[in-house]
Amino acid sequence: VQLVESGGKLVHPGGSLRLSCAASGFTFSSNWMNWVRQAPGKGLEWVSTTSSEGLTTYYSDSVKGRFTISRDNAKGTLYLQANSLKPEDTAVYYCAKGAGLGQYDYWGQGTQVTVSP
Repeated sequence: VQLVESGGKLVHPGGSLRLSCAASGFTFSSNWMNWVRQAPGKGLEWVSTTSSEGLTTYYSDSVKGRFTISRDNAKGTLYLQANSLKPEDTAVYYCAKGAGLGQYDYWGQGTQVTVSP
């Protein structure tokens, strides 16, 4: 199993970006997928989850209405569109393969998102 995130960068408050996670080594279309982040000096924070077909999505209260999770099962890729970014969104963002409710069995290496004036 391999998960490779990309798309992280420095953006100004109010800006947008799209993160990608390229998956391989398992049947991507059969698995729920997640985005989890870790801010500097803090613990892991769940951000969003999508069902295997992408029809059901969940968001943390902190990102609801600003972030959108999506997936392209034909490409084996997970996305996170992040709009109206705030400094408190600064974190390393990880994609994680679901292994049951609130559990993950594989993680990517992460991609850094920095929101700063």
